[in-house]
Amino acid sequence: MLKLKIVSPERVEFQGQVSSVKVPGTMGSFEILDNHAPIISSLQTGMVEYVKDGETIQLPIMGGFVEVIRNEVSLCVEKE
Repeated sequence: MLKLKIVSPERVEFQGQVSSVKVPGTMGSFEILDNHAPIISSLQTGMVEYVKDGETIQLPIMGGFVEVIRNEVSLCVEKE
């Protein structure tokens, strides 16, 4: 399981355990799973998708950043 935290300038959008996260990276979309290598990447306009308890949840964004370290995924995003 991954520990996901999504923050926007307005509030914490989501914080909890998820099984996967898909993000719209500026060089193309990519998926983050358990034990992903450490990474920092910028994000472009698109859809963040994460799976919580078997349900896929989508969050449209206008851009931001993602950081992955030891199964902790932090997203700082600007919402549409």
